[in-house]
Amino acid sequence: MEKNPKNPPIDRVDGRMKVTGGAKYFAEFEMPKMAYCVIVGSTIARGSITGIQTKKAEASPGVLGVFTHLNRPPIPGWDSPVTGNANGPAPAPPSGGETYRILSGKEILFDGQPVAMVVADTFERATYAASLVKVSYAKQTSHTDVGKNLSKAITPKGPRFADYTRGDRKALESAPVQLESNYSIPIEVHNPMELHGILAHWTGPEEIMIYAKTQGVMATQQAMARAFKIDAKGIRVHTEFMGGGFGMGLRTWPQEVATVAIARKLGRPVKLLMTRSQMFTLVGHRPYTLQTIRMGADANGKLLGIVHEATAETASYEDFTEATVNMTRFMYESAYLETRYKIVPLDRSVPIWMRGPGEATGAFALESAMDEMAHQLKMDPIEFRLKNYTETDPERNRPFSAKNLKEGYERGAKAIGWNQRKSEPASIREGDWLVGYGMGTGTFNASRGQATVRAILKSDGSLTVQCAVTDIGPGTGTAMTLVAHQVLGVPLDRIKVEYGDTTLPPGPMQGGSTVTSTVGSAVMDTCTLIKKELAQLATGAGGPLQGQNPEDLVLEEGQLYAGNNPSKKVSLLELMQQSNMPVIDKTQLSKGGDEQQKYSMYSFSLHFVQVNVHALTGAVKVTKAISIADAGRIVSPKTAASQMIGGAVGGIGMALTEEALIDHRLGRFVNNNFGDYHVPVHADVPAIETILIDKPDPYINPMGAKGMGEIAIIGFAAAVANAVFNATGKRIRDLPITPDKLIGLV
Repeated sequence: MEKNPKNPPIDRVDGRMKVTGGAKYFAEFEMPKMAYCVIVGSTIARGSITGIQTKKAEASPGVLGVFTHLNRPPIPGWDSPVTGNANGPAPAPPSGGETYRILSGKEILFDGQPVAMVVADTFERATYAASLVKVSYAKQTSHTDVGKNLSKAITPKGPRFADYTRGDRKALESAPVQLESNYSIPIEVHNPMELHGILAHWTGPEEIMIYAKTQGVMATQQAMARAFKIDAKGIRVHTEFMGGGFGMGLRTWPQEVATVAIARKLGRPVKLLMTRSQMFTLVGHRPYTLQTIRMGADANGKLLGIVHEATAETASYEDFTEATVNMTRFMYESAYLETRYKIVPLDRSVPIWMRGPGEATGAFALESAMDEMAHQLKMDPIEFRLKNYTETDPERNRPFSAKNLKEGYERGAKAIGWNQRKSEPASIREGDWLVGYGMGTGTFNASRGQATVRAILKSDGSLTVQCAVTDIGPGTGTAMTLVAHQVLGVPLDRIKVEYGDTTLPPGPMQGGSTVTSTVGSAVMDTCTLIKKELAQLATGAGGPLQGQNPEDLVLEEGQLYAGNNPSKKVSLLELMQQSNMPVIDKTQLSKGGDEQQKYSMYSFSLHFVQVNVHALTGAVKVTKAISIADAGRIVSPKTAASQMIGGAVGGIGMALTEEALIDHRLGRFVNNNFGDYHVPVHADVPAIETILIDKPDPYINPMGAKGMGEIAIIGFAAAVANAVFNATGKRIRDLPITPDKLIGLV
């Protein structure tokens, strides 16, 4: 990571707590008389329950209840009928993220669907009792293969998913240089270290205390309020620490709602901790996606047309969608542009957004195709991209708020040693290893939502900053600390950030790379209010800096002084004591204006990699990686670099190892464990260099900062695939790039 002397990196404010065991995750909380819940999952992918035997489980030691579709406790938001239906009363549609009604009927919609929830006084007893539940089924033929069900593909409802065209198709049809390629992305599963679950306790008839693994405590609060038809103010959700989310915590899952209902029924706290295999079926995944790109260019490398089609899986009971083709609409200048996006309903559990949702999938196809076309044109891949570079958004016909990719191309090429790359594949060999270079571009929407922050400055010089936002690991608390420090000058070790609890001022979910832009701006606005009040106290009648212009004052390291006369200063402690103000307490709602209607706002990334491919076995090693972020002003350099490194590690997994496999005869996963589902380990990951462009976006927010979490992975898999082609001359379009696809290259 490059060092910026004006913005030196600091350690994570919660880092010591996490590595010493001081950080407490949801499953580590204990309560008196706490019970434990274990899920029994369906063993078929489609059909219905014909019988369920629970007596042995109910008689097992310590068991407090076995809940099935025959006795699931009421959930008012699910169970209330809708009147006026021509066929009589019917259940209300799901709300608050529930995609189907768990334990509400005999129908089986996917493998692993919960058919019983067993509760006992210890986790071990609940696990044993769950093994005693016996279920019989009427099995139906299941459909879980996207490729074999393309005839069922539909265009999702809504204008966002309508077919898109721009320009005259004749430009593409008449292009002298053309290619058409098909690409596929397998099912990928989030698989963070921390398992999913919830701990719920009803502290009153309409009051609940919840510890959960959620990327948005307020979203969980609202979902539970809708499900149980109670005032959200009576529901407290706490998630201070989270062991990785990657998108799986962006909704409140049905098993969480059911656990809360069971806790109410039993009148005691209930904890649900899911198993690793259940993480594959009950909390979403990146959807299997097939893509086709047709591309045309003139002999000089100018793009004349791009057609990008994508077809992805969804569940039979819910239309899940993502922005797979959207990057193609604006990334490059092209005379003709066409995108189509469809989904195929399958007998599978519903997917969910996973880091770089849609864009990571789409970028693999687009950036691979760009590399293929560059090779066909006999052009350098960077030169080809620069030939079709655009400073304005061709989709919306308006300028980008900030775009510094040209600088990124130059710096990335220098860092990776791009001048050593040979245009002819398989030209570099080191012993048994073939060496190749590749790169890929990424982008993700940059936006600013709304958040409320409370800041409390005490006369002892300490500052507390509060917001309900959840920090799932990127270092939100550290970024908030730095913003507050930069505005007020309070020493870093005197700033405390409180987050992840619904008792705090409202904050957004952590997802979609919006938190730094949104919450950081709120911290800045709130601390600025405090700074203004301090300036007024200091320069007002009788103040120690009376007569000075409040706008000229500087607050630094607990001292307030006139910028044109640093020798004349006063400490915060002295100022607040003299003013008889033990505390200054400000709360501010912060949100953007109409800037997003005037500019196209995106963060951008570039990934450069060097790979070695073993000529005999086909084994691939990423030996060098450079990840570049064009994400506006970098608030926290150290955690920003960590974000990019984490995304690159995920990109290595996406490119080389990760693939959830289904036996389509049964509709069941065959590798739903860490032994068979391969995530990258230390041996797979080289030292990753990060380059942070660090140029403020002048329009997005007062800080000029944009999101980074998503772009960290977008484009990386394509960079690896492109490098593998450069090393071997073999183009792999179906991820992951495993040795069997490359074996025997000599």
